[in-house]
Amino acid sequence: MPKPFRFGVVGGNAQSRETWTSFARHVEELGYSSLLLPDRTQMNVAPFAALAVAATATTTLRVGSYVFCNDYRHPAVLAKEAATLALLSDGRFELGIGAGVGPEDYNQLGLPFDSAGTRVGRVEEAVTIIKQFFTEERVNFKGKYYTVTDLPAVPKPVQRPPILIGSANQRMLSIAGCHADIVSPTPKFGRPGEKVNDVPLAQKIEWIREAAGARFEQLELSQTDFGLVITDSPAEAFSITGGPYMQKRPMSTEQAVEHLLAQREQLGYSYIQVNAGQMENFAPVVARLAGK
Repeated sequence: MPKPFRFGVVGGNAQSRETWTSFARHVEELGYSSLLLPDRTQMNVAPFAALAVAATATTTLRVGSYVFCNDYRHPAVLAKEAATLALLSDGRFELGIGAGVGPEDYNQLGLPFDSAGTRVGRVEEAVTIIKQFFTEERVNFKGKYYTVTDLPAVPKPVQRPPILIGSANQRMLSIAGCHADIVSPTPKFGRPGEKVNDVPLAQKIEWIREAAGARFEQLELSQTDFGLVITDSPAEAFSITGGPYMQKRPMSTEQAVEHLLAQREQLGYSYIQVNAGQMENFAPVVARLAGK
């Protein structure tokens, strides 16, 4: 049985409290399920405070990270912040976590950009700590990278925040299959003219299925569609960004609806995110498919 569609908006420009709260309310009015913020130095607002304000300004909109860079915070501190926002938003928080997009932010912060294997290993330990924080009274953990000793796991949110993990690579997708609630298998992106060795998305979903086992049917599969431009929408799309070299893909509303229905049938994707610059343009598709 396919999961119903829901849609999220990634990004948003907050120049003041008024512009940010108006933006969040508009995301909600357009029928989107969530407002998600990247954890990047280039963003003009930091995620936790901005998401808390967005949750306060809305009634049904979910807020979340897309995604927190694990290396910027100790996972126990991240878990406490996440649990607090989940509590104060009445359970409307989604915790996306990852191993870092690239070295640029790390260089700005003076942090070492370790190998992918090391960074992914830290994410695996971090997710274990975070899940223990959400489900146990106290956290005790000793791993290769982190140690937590007799930490009170408070506050306890109304609803455990769902964990989102996305990746193009097998090890991270296997970790996601074991631990996450929302999984986003993605293609690998390369520079123009660069040859990228990748496998089909169907193979990546099989990696997730193998790691998840019986819990696979409970997982929500997610993808970004930052390139979609709806040609018969009354609103224009602008400032479309995805991967650094994402190409625009023009479709009519009907074509986009058929495309997403086919993707859900073939691959299981039901949670679709668009860029903030697309949200008005993409709204006719949301109106057609949200909750169906």
